[in-house]
Amino acid sequence: MVSEIIVQLKGVSKYYDDTPALTDVDLYIRKNEFVTLLGPSGCGKTTMLRLIGGFEKPDTGTITFNGQDIGNVPSHKRKVNTVFQRYALFSHLNVFENIAFGLRIKKMKESVIREKVSRMLELVNLQGYEKRDVNSLSGGQQQRVAIARALVNEPDVLLLDEPLAALDLKLRKEMQHELKNMQRQLGITFLFVTHDQEEALSMSDTVVVMKDGEIQQIGTPEMIYNEPVNAFVADFIGESNIVDGIMRQDYLVEFAGNLFECADSGFARDELVDVVIRPEDLALMPPDQAKLKGVVRSVNFLGVHYEMIVEGADGTEWLVHSTLMEPVGTMVGLGLEPMDIHIMKKVRA
Repeated sequence: MVSEIIVQLKGVSKYYDDTPALTDVDLYIRKNEFVTLLGPSGCGKTTMLRLIGGFEKPDTGTITFNGQDIGNVPSHKRKVNTVFQRYALFSHLNVFENIAFGLRIKKMKESVIREKVSRMLELVNLQGYEKRDVNSLSGGQQQRVAIARALVNEPDVLLLDEPLAALDLKLRKEMQHELKNMQRQLGITFLFVTHDQEEALSMSDTVVVMKDGEIQQIGTPEMIYNEPVNAFVADFIGESNIVDGIMRQDYLVEFAGNLFECADSGFARDELVDVVIRPEDLALMPPDQAKLKGVVRSVNFLGVHYEMIVEGADGTEWLVHSTLMEPVGTMVGLGLEPMDIHIMKKVRA
C-alpha cells in the first residue's frame, strides 16, 4: 500500500536578490517516510527545508501540507518542528524545561507535560537527566535534547538541518542509528538535510540528490547508488570511475579501446555516453585474462580494503577497491561483469 502524500512542492522557486537558490522544484514526501536532501553546500537543500518550515516564502510555486496550500501559514502554525545544526537550546533552562518549553507555551496541564517529557527522555535515552544544566551536556546529549524538544510537540513532519554535523565520527554513526529507530518507533515523517553521502545512504527511505538549486535524482539509496542518472550523481554518491564511451548497440559499449557487454539498452547506435564503474566492482586478475589492464601506481590501506590507482595503457587511471593487493609497479588485469558497467547519457550536470 502506497503511503499518503503529506508534503508536496510544485514548481517552487526561490531567489536571493537575482541568484536562484531553488529553480522550479517538484517534490512530494509521503507520510512516515525518512527523506534525505543530499547535495554539496549551496545546492538549495536548506532553502527547501526553510520553505517547508515556513521560515521563507517561495517566489513561485506552491507548497501543500496534507493537500492544503500553506504558502501563507506562519511557521508556528504548521505541524512541523525543526532541529538545527546549532541546537539553539535555552541555556538558562535545565533539560526538563528545555523539552517542556513548547508544551508550556500551549499552556498544557502540568501532569500532561510531565508525562510527555518523560516519554521523550526515555525515547532519547536521557532518563535521569531532567535537572541537568544543558551547558554541562556533551554535544550528543545536547542534540538529543533538541530532538526531544522538537518531538514532544508531536509534529507531523520533523525537519532536521544537518543536526549531526558537529559530532565526532563515532557518535555521529551512533546517532544515525538512533534517529532512524526513533523515526520508525514514532511513525513521523523525517526530512533530513546533509552533505554526507554515507549518512544519506544508511538512514533514508528516499534520497533526493540536489545540485545548483535543482533536483538531479530521487530514489531509494540502492537505486541512487547503483543506477545514477548522470555523472554528477555517480561522482557525488560514493566514488566512481567515469570514462568516455560509445554505445555501439544495445548491451554493447566500447571504452578504453575495448568492447564490453553491458546491461543497458535504449541508446542510439554509436551514441557517445558516460561509463560509470564503481571501484569495488573492478576485480584484480592476471593481465592476460582481462581486457582492462594497467600498472599499479599507488596503494593505500584503508582498513577494510586496499585502495589502488591502476594506470591503463591509454593513460586512464582506474580507482580500485579490493581486499587483495598488488605492489606498486605491478602489471594487473581488471575484471568486471556486464552488470558492473553503468551507462549514462552524455550530459554533464
